[in-house]
Amino acid sequence: MTEADELLRLVRVAAAAADDKKADETLIVDVGDVFAVSDYFVITSGSNPRQVHAIADAVEEEVKNAGGPGPVRVEGLDQREWVLMDYGAFVVHVFHREQRDFYQLERLWGDRPRVEWEPMNPRHESA
Repeated sequence: MTEADELLRLVRVAAAAADDKKADETLIVDVGDVFAVSDYFVITSGSNPRQVHAIADAVEEEVKNAGGPGPVRVEGLDQREWVLMDYGAFVVHVFHREQRDFYQLERLWGDRPRVEWEPMNPRHESA
């Protein structure tokens, strides 16, 4: 596995971990060609402060369980409105829904490609 493949695997693990905590509208944005600091953003949100904290905790735990590093820096965990988890090559943004609507990062990076990913535990809808 190449270094780029390993990075993308960890980014997908982070997205899936957020989804596993029932995060809203989790997406991965490839910003590598236009953003010198990181290659990918994971953008997600929770509906309340407790969920925002749980999502951030799950992301950190699952990335470590997958053999990845801990974040270099975490900001906003105490406020639980916009938690920024900096892993160097990728950044995870966990928003409270209202903050996500206000800042609209996906609109700001709307011209950048999205990366496909799969949930860790797919939800099956009953008929």
